[in-house]
Amino acid sequence: ILTILGNSAVLATAVKRYSLLKSQELPTVNLAVADIGMALSMYPLAIASAWNHAWLGGDASCVYYALMGFLFGVCSMMTLCAMAVIRFLVTNSSKSNGNKITKNTVCILITFIWLYSLLWAILPLLGWGYYGPEPFGISCTIAWSKFHNSPNGFSFILSMFLLCTVLPALTIIACYLGIAWKVHKAYQEIQNIDRIPNAAKLEKKLTLMAVLISVGFLSSWTPYAAASFWSIFNSSDSLQPVVTLLPCLFAKSSTAYNPFIYYVFSKTFRCEVKKLQCCCGWRVHYFSSDNSTEHPVSTMWSG
Repeated sequence: ILTILGNSAVLATAVKRYSLLKSQELPTVNLAVADIGMALSMYPLAIASAWNHAWLGGDASCVYYALMGFLFGVCSMMTLCAMAVIRFLVTNSSKSNGNKITKNTVCILITFIWLYSLLWAILPLLGWGYYGPEPFGISCTIAWSKFHNSPNGFSFILSMFLLCTVLPALTIIACYLGIAWKVHKAYQEIQNIDRIPNAAKLEKKLTLMAVLISVGFLSSWTPYAAASFWSIFNSSDSLQPVVTLLPCLFAKSSTAYNPFIYYVFSKTFRCEVKKLQCCCGWRVHYFSSDNSTEHPVSTMWSG
């Protein structure tokens, strides 16, 4: 619910002010699309299976669930990587060079991200790699246990780990370390903090927001990655079901964090959300009983 409501607000805001969006903001919109896509395509089936205490739908639904999870997961990771690279280029370039990153360029990059993610997601369907159920039985993912049991599974998991996890994560870390060093050197040159331009302060805030989004995503998925790699080298029976279930739930919760980060750091997003309340909220009027004049007090509920 939080994922759908929060990211729907992000998308509604983006549509409303599309002409005013900067090219650097488009990856955050794509991230919202991936998050809400994961919630709509996967979570209802997982929740129903949890209530059923067993997976619903058989092998076909298991492959569908795993494919959707892999597609949106890789898309989110690559989007965060693109976001870090764009912020690095903008921060370390002059204003004229920074303007060269146009909306069309970012849209092409986002299209490439989706095609790249789709390619990796369908490879197991084409015979390289496998999809299978999670150890706790109410979710499906990549068949990590095939790492040792099959050369096919070994090559797929190793390639996927390097190209979809390690390389993007190292790129993200390197870009933000480069940005931090650039900002540190720039602030050292300005002794009086009151003289720091508003544009520089805005760039610092946007960079911090992007860092928190990346840290939230990586932190959410790290326990799941640890449990998955444990199952590569050990039997899944060696872990209690709850030990494999909780990291999975924590990883999926990453889709709900980003709108709250936007709300804290973006004044524009806060204002747009307040405007959206009139359209998607419930307004209940209360009238004072100790006064003949009506005093409506509006109570709003909104995502």
